[in-house]
Amino acid sequence: MTQNKILLVDDEPAFRELASRWLANQDYHVKAVGSLQDARHALASFDADLVLLDLSMPPHFDPQVTLDAMEDFAGRPVIIITGHADRDLALKAVDLGAWDFIAKPIDPDMLAVVVRRAITKNTLEKEVASLKENRKQIEGAAAYIGQSVGAQKVRALIERIAPTDVRVLVTGPSGTGKEVISRTLHELSHRASQSFVSVHCGAIPAELLESELFGYVKGAFTGAEKDKEGLLSLADGGTLFLDEIGEMPLPMQVKLLRVLQEGTFYPVGGRTQKQIDIRVISATNADLLEKVKEGSFREDLYYRIKGVNIETQALAERLEDVPVLLQAFLSRLQTSQEKPLQLSSEALQWFRRQAWPGNVRELKNALESVASICPEGMISMEDISLLFPHVQELPDSGKGDLETFKGTLDERVQALEIQMIQSALQSTAGNRTQAAKQLGLSRQGLIKKIERYGL
Repeated sequence: MTQNKILLVDDEPAFRELASRWLANQDYHVKAVGSLQDARHALASFDADLVLLDLSMPPHFDPQVTLDAMEDFAGRPVIIITGHADRDLALKAVDLGAWDFIAKPIDPDMLAVVVRRAITKNTLEKEVASLKENRKQIEGAAAYIGQSVGAQKVRALIERIAPTDVRVLVTGPSGTGKEVISRTLHELSHRASQSFVSVHCGAIPAELLESELFGYVKGAFTGAEKDKEGLLSLADGGTLFLDEIGEMPLPMQVKLLRVLQEGTFYPVGGRTQKQIDIRVISATNADLLEKVKEGSFREDLYYRIKGVNIETQALAERLEDVPVLLQAFLSRLQTSQEKPLQLSSEALQWFRRQAWPGNVRELKNALESVASICPEGMISMEDISLLFPHVQELPDSGKGDLETFKGTLDERVQALEIQMIQSALQSTAGNRTQAAKQLGLSRQGLIKKIERYGL
C-alpha cells in the first residue's frame, strides 16, 4: 500500500522532530521543513497529500503572510497549526480554504484523527472527480451513436485523442456527424471551459473571410469604424472548428498556414501581432488530396491540419445503426410529447430500407417531421405515407434486408440479429418471454440484446 505523504512546515525544530515521529508511527511519509521558502522548494520533488502549516512563520512571524502563502499549496488539504490566541486567524484560514486547524500544545491522538479525516476526504474527492471525468468521456463519446464496427472505432478514437491537443481532420459525406464529432472532441478536452468557435469556410464570401477570422482595426477599410475581434481571438484558449475547409480560398489558406505554424496573426490593417493558443479541428466532405493535385488546396496546409484523420461512413454503409439512431432521436423528442413516442414494426422497417442520401441528418429530420404529425405516440406507416409517399427505397432482393446490406462480417451478423429480434417480437405481440423461446435465448439474454441495439 502506498504511504500518504505529509509536508510539515514549522519553525520549531523540537516540534518538527516530535510531530514527524508521531506521524511516522501512523505509517505516513513525512518531510519536515522550517520555512515557507523551504516548503515551496520541497513541493517541487515531494508530492504531498497534505500540508501541516504553522500559522506564525519566520522571518516576519506575520500570520497574514502565511495566509497569503496558502495558494502555494492549492490542490491538497492544509491543516493550520496555531496557538490559542490565534483562533480567529485560524478560522480565517479555514474560510480561505484550509481544511481545519489544530492548536498547540497538540494531542497526538487528535492530530492523527484530523490528518486521517483530511487525507480520506481528499482521496474520495479525487476518486469522485476521476469517476465524473470517466463518465464524461463515456457519455461524450456516445454522442456519435451506433453499434456498428465503424461507429465503435470512431468512438474509441474520440476517447483517445480528445484529451490531447493534436489537430484533427474529420472527413466523410455530408450529414454523417462531422460537427458532432468535433464538438465532442472539444467537450472532452481540457479546453472544454473555453469557446468552441465554428467557421463554415464556404459560407463566408472570400473577401470577408479574412476580416471575420482575423478581425480588423479601426480605419482598415471603408466602414471599419472601430476595432473588431475576429473569430481566432474568440477561440483563444479553446477550439476553432473549420467546417468545409476544402472550400477555403487559396489566399486565405496561406494566411491560415502561418497561424498554424507560428500561433500568431495580424488583424486586418493592424501592425500589432497577436498570439493565440487554439486547437484546430477541420472537416470536409471533399477529397483534399485530389484538390491538392488539382492545385486548389495547398499540400503544406493539408499536412498541417491532418494530424489525426477521423473518417465517417455514409448511413447506407452502416444500416444496422438505424434502429439505435432512431431510438436516440425519439428519446430526445420525448420531452415535447405528451405520450411516449414509438415506432411500429412496419415503420421501423421502412426507415431501415431507405437510401438516406442525406445520411444521419436526413434520417433525423425525417423522424422529427413524422413525429410532429403523430398525436397518438405510435408512429405508423399511415403517418409516414402522408409526408413521404414517393421515397426511394434500397433495392429488395427478396432475401431479406441482410442481403442488401454491405459491411463486415460483424456488421452483417448484428444486422441479422436485429432483424430476427424484431421479427420475433412482432410475431409474439411484444411478449419477450415467448420471443426469447422462439430465438433460442434466455429472457435476460434477449433483454440485453434489445438494450444493446436500442430496440
